[in-house]
Amino acid sequence: MGRLLRRALLRGAAHAAGAVALGACIPPASAPSSSPAGSPGTSSRVIGSNASPLPVPSVERLPRWRGFNLNERAPHRENKPLPYEQWDFDFMAEQGFNFVRLAEDPRRWTTIPGQINEAGIAETERAMGWARERRIHVNLDMHAVPGYTEYTRPRVATLWEDGPAGDEFRRQFTEIWRALAKRYRGIPSAELSFDLINEPYDGVTPAAYVRAAEPVVAAIRAEDPSRLIVADGTKWARIPVAELTRLKVAQSTHMYQPIQLTHYKAGWVQGSDKWPVPTWPLQPAANVFIAGPFHKDFQSALILRGDFPAASEVRITVDTVSKTADLVVRADAKEILRKQFAPGPGSGEWKISTFRPQYNLYEGTYDRPYVAAVPAAAREISFEVAAGDWLTFSEIRVRRPGAAEVVLLPGSRNFGVRQSTYTIDAAGLATPTSGHATDKEDLWQTEIAPWKGFADGGVGVHVGEFGAYNMTPHDVVLRWMTDVLELFRRAGSGWALWNLRGPFGPMDSERSDVRYEDYKGHRLDRAMLELLRAG
Repeated sequence: MGRLLRRALLRGAAHAAGAVALGACIPPASAPSSSPAGSPGTSSRVIGSNASPLPVPSVERLPRWRGFNLNERAPHRENKPLPYEQWDFDFMAEQGFNFVRLAEDPRRWTTIPGQINEAGIAETERAMGWARERRIHVNLDMHAVPGYTEYTRPRVATLWEDGPAGDEFRRQFTEIWRALAKRYRGIPSAELSFDLINEPYDGVTPAAYVRAAEPVVAAIRAEDPSRLIVADGTKWARIPVAELTRLKVAQSTHMYQPIQLTHYKAGWVQGSDKWPVPTWPLQPAANVFIAGPFHKDFQSALILRGDFPAASEVRITVDTVSKTADLVVRADAKEILRKQFAPGPGSGEWKISTFRPQYNLYEGTYDRPYVAAVPAAAREISFEVAAGDWLTFSEIRVRRPGAAEVVLLPGSRNFGVRQSTYTIDAAGLATPTSGHATDKEDLWQTEIAPWKGFADGGVGVHVGEFGAYNMTPHDVVLRWMTDVLELFRRAGSGWALWNLRGPFGPMDSERSDVRYEDYKGHRLDRAMLELLRAG
């Protein structure tokens, strides 16, 4: 372990382990597995092929770091964290990668905010030592913090709210980062940066974000004025936050678009098992949202046009409803189904009802089919929210006597766009009458160009996560990844894949359609690795 890091560890030894829960809204997690006997040495030797010194970053311009996330201790592992493996750092250095984002859950090494548990943080610091010896930059990321985590349902989001509870969680958030800044003071920012919080969700306003981040940044700077600080964008790190620029922090985006390609059949994404098999470029897919008159700019009906004999059965599975929504289904303009949804507190027709304080409304999860019969032969069936906010659907089926069944599965979750009209052929396939395939240039315009403009304005930008899950066909992933990496190069942005080993990565990904190469006891996806090395 390098001398600077070792001094930081010695400074931290005076902190006692805490005994009080970090925050009532975050469930407790166990300490990590203990490190093997012995620890990295104190020499400054460089291991692997990263012979060049690490580039020096600034808030205004980040290096084009390239590497991986390691999520062995992320919150989704709950009380079963894994130890970091030296093999990963050896591999990154050998292959020329110089960046690692450690997705950390602070419950593993603190119980009282501001006090660090030495045994708990030893695993993280062992990884930091391996990275330093191999000239790999460490981005220390808080993947859950007091009052906010994306890993529970319903989501814990008190950090962003007004009132005493929000104030207390913001205090705890600040004290955790203050302790880390003091502990690692003096380690150059070329070697270590702080990522304040993972993926603020789409309900987090810029004002709420600044309110939470400003005291944290001040606390870090009070302990370590030169520490490089990174803040994720909002809407799950997709949107840059201009209001944060006065805090002099760099910003990070995450690239998982289009979601119906990158998260196809991902078990944690509801309904993704029913999406159509993705292609790249991605063919137009039905939008999950049907908006009502609360959204006049994009209120529209989903329309099917084809042959629908008398006694055809129409079935729509309603998933989520916001506030209120009157669903109306028509066959050739004749109403065949009208259903009013109004989720609220307590029990009801919904399976789950969640109050959204930022919007002052309830969202109800129904996950129920609603059925109507077509009384006479028709050429058009429409689905409309005639009154209210919006609803989502997971499936539309039309069973046609003497003809193929129509099955429409939504594959897009883009809110704020109009619904489409589909032509139904004899085989029951639905083809949109308008729209074009999502391709590389679409991703540039919607996902990358806004961040490039931000970087050109003097804010350092990095892609903190990207990748595609192992259920997406491998050839599709490689074509998408080729384009995405080219866009990162065009923007001048560095990047970190979500996995090295695992379902998003080039190693041990358990894809069924890859011819793996045996590599030092692991299964290597050579095609993906070579793309990343060139990226």
